[in-house]
Amino acid sequence: MSGYERFGLWALHRFEPETAHRLSLLALKAGVAPMPGLHTSPALETTLAGMRLPNPVGLAAGYDKNAEVVDALARAGFGFVEAGAITPRPQPGNPKPRLFRLTQDRAIINRMGFNNEGMAVAAERLARRTRAHPVPVGLNLGANKDSDDRAGDFVRVFETCGAHVDFVTVNVSSPNTEKLRDLQGPEALKALLTRVFEARDAMDKYTPVFLKIAPDLNDDELEAIVEVARAVRLDGIVATNTTVQRKGVRDRHRKEQGGLSGQPLFERSTRVLAKLSALTQGHLPLIGVGGIASAEDAYAKITAGATAVQLYTALVFRGLGLTDEIVRGLEALLARDGFGHVSEAMGTKRGDWL
Repeated sequence: MSGYERFGLWALHRFEPETAHRLSLLALKAGVAPMPGLHTSPALETTLAGMRLPNPVGLAAGYDKNAEVVDALARAGFGFVEAGAITPRPQPGNPKPRLFRLTQDRAIINRMGFNNEGMAVAAERLARRTRAHPVPVGLNLGANKDSDDRAGDFVRVFETCGAHVDFVTVNVSSPNTEKLRDLQGPEALKALLTRVFEARDAMDKYTPVFLKIAPDLNDDELEAIVEVARAVRLDGIVATNTTVQRKGVRDRHRKEQGGLSGQPLFERSTRVLAKLSALTQGHLPLIGVGGIASAEDAYAKITAGATAVQLYTALVFRGLGLTDEIVRGLEALLARDGFGHVSEAMGTKRGDWL
């Protein structure tokens, strides 16, 4: 981490988390945020659901909620970028305070509640992106809190924004919208995804559809999700979203309600990833998310079965320079273990997590 970036993080952490988040977006818009640049190589270039990634390290949803800085993020070293979550209508989210920095645990608790400016604004911004950098940009689809047809909400956002993105993620796993996780049940999930795929079939291009699941599902629930994924021919699963569990968390904010992300989530989310890998036998792309803060963490997700990985929370504590550190470190780890390409390492240590 450069001295400039270290000072920037120190300054941001003088503010409460939500204000710091907004200031970081403004810095990206103004072009004053340090940008590590994109690193790639033949060992790192990979394919995810038909999309060509310059490297397998992506940005998770939740940072650029309103697709304000996707062009800047496409220059920040990520192999792919996910904006959102976006709902059909704008909504303010849950009352503040709703975002908490757990510095002692290198973690975040949030109960944001899908605060966003709505699909019309997001679609306009996504339509204006330059596409000057070879980095796929996706959108996390959400549902309005007061909707009486949440499945329909996912479809509406997809129909409005789908032409302007390279992939979408159906987010039924946020713990901060009441009863949203109920959509992970097999019958409701199959009905939801069927409607999403019908909407895709009516579009002019094929857009990969991923499903983001919770880390708090049991083995039977995971098996049911895999069965649905097979039945509807899902393009991939994002494992995982935040957790409602607090095992091992020490910070004074640990009792705050909401989803926990960051290092305490790493083991739980990686075990879910490995179980999904075993259930799918490597035939369904998996994106590993949860607690990645180093190249070793990213490598562990890949060897547990991930095709690609995403991070977010660690950037709060380490800055954008961490992305380049992870990408280059991942390349070194592949070479150390004799892998000529990242796909060769996928799932090689899955059994360690089962």
